[in-house]
Amino acid sequence: MSSVSASSCAEAVEDTVGRYRDQLIALSHDIHAEPELAFDEHRSCAKTQALVAERGFAIEPAAGGLDTAFRASFGSGPLTIGVCAEYDALPEIGHACGHNIIASAAVGAALALADVADELGLTVVLIGTPAEESGGGKALMLDAGVFDDIAAAVMMHPGPLDIAAARSLALAEVTTTYTGREAHAAVAPFLGVNAADAVTVAQVAIGLLRQHLAPGQMLHGIVTDGGQAPNVVPAHAELRYTLRANDTDSLSDLEDKLSGCFLAGAVGTGSDYEVQPVSPVYRELRPDRWLAETFRAEMQRAGRSPVPADVEAAFPLGSTDMGNVTQVLPGIHPIVGVEAGGASVHQPAFAAAAASPSGDRAVIDGAVLLARTVVRLAETPEQRDRVLELLERRAA
Repeated sequence: MSSVSASSCAEAVEDTVGRYRDQLIALSHDIHAEPELAFDEHRSCAKTQALVAERGFAIEPAAGGLDTAFRASFGSGPLTIGVCAEYDALPEIGHACGHNIIASAAVGAALALADVADELGLTVVLIGTPAEESGGGKALMLDAGVFDDIAAAVMMHPGPLDIAAARSLALAEVTTTYTGREAHAAVAPFLGVNAADAVTVAQVAIGLLRQHLAPGQMLHGIVTDGGQAPNVVPAHAELRYTLRANDTDSLSDLEDKLSGCFLAGAVGTGSDYEVQPVSPVYRELRPDRWLAETFRAEMQRAGRSPVPADVEAAFPLGSTDMGNVTQVLPGIHPIVGVEAGGASVHQPAFAAAAASPSGDRAVIDGAVLLARTVVRLAETPEQRDRVLELLERRAA
């Protein structure tokens, strides 16, 4: 797929994005200026709906039972396409993952597709998805049936490079709480059970485990509670760990290994312990091959330089709950490059770049690339039929 043939609808969606250019960039900057964390993105959620509401989209608030989620629908065609918007930020460093760009590009793509919905037989659904950084909004919405009528789902994500068929790691996040018994650290330490020592034992066991991790498996964590005063034996301590692996099966294996490390902390100190998941498991991205290759061709048409396919396969990115969606229905999560002076996502410099001219270009390019990819899908009979047949099978 080395070239992209122009169509009147492809040109029309590009023109629509151009018409909304200033409003889309303003939306991106507005979300960026007021970062909000997982499940608390009330202002960002409202901002993301505003332009499509003006255009006549029907808004369903609190989609899937989540206060800061929504569905905004336009058209009545048989091919229903979901365009996913994210708008949550990171603690302390704000939009260092560029979700302000994601939301604005998604709005732009939805507005553009609305203008050609009748001609292409589309129903366009802008899906506001909270809590991607932590909480698994899309996984929760998927389980709640929000994607049940969606034939294909698309979104983009900013990053340091252009990547058409982006892949990700499976992820689980847990907290482990140790409960011991307080005692005076000098007068009667023998009466105490030190929960902070349980954390130390667990951390040492995890450090030794790292030698035996399979390729692609990763562990990273923090101590969220290690006691309150040095002269009191801590009766409460807590760890929070993120586990990653190339796929869900490997992640399950890693969870089994890590559970022994947490148990070691309890056994070694006599503490009680409890392990609780923080959010649903994030499954690995499985980009739809045709959609990804179409997006790659669109990137090249737009003058961007996506990395080669062998590089995409060799170096999966972080983790995303969009992986859960792509495991169930055709979807893509490409990366649109932003110049950030060598910084990558989750760094302060990338937060600044997310509202820079390069970030603004990613908003506009992302909207155009997503919209043109959907146009290509709608205008390619065998691919249109393919995704509709897959939808019928899911519904059966």
